[in-house]
Amino acid sequence: MSDPGPVLALRTAILAALGADQALADLFGGSVRLHDEPPRGALPVYALFGRAVARDASSEGVRAHAQEADIVVWSRPGSAAAGLAVADRIATLLDDADLALSGHRLIRLRVAESGATRDPGSGAARAWLKLTALTEALT
Repeated sequence: MSDPGPVLALRTAILAALGADQALADLFGGSVRLHDEPPRGALPVYALFGRAVARDASSEGVRAHAQEADIVVWSRPGSAAAGLAVADRIATLLDDADLALSGHRLIRLRVAESGATRDPGSGAARAWLKLTALTEALT
């Protein structure tokens, strides 16, 4: 099987790093709840991978990608603090983290932006993180 592309490699490494943190699991209510799609019937607090972009950043024969990746944390109406606590812990764990990526080397990972809002329809609180990363292919 071939190595994953840069987006999947980064997501997999993020899941592994966050899944190993008991303090984050406790904030989620017992286990890290980071998903690709909203879990059916699940009540918040949970997080979703959002928009992901990988742009070519190759130079001098080195295949590289500048990436942007969003993580969105949903919490119940009236409980913005719970979602913000999860987002803050994720930011602490990922900002400048040294993650092992399959088939790629992580040069830099930063939390470039964070914020919070409320969904106008449901009233659910939403916090988000925008990550930026630079990765190099190992082959």
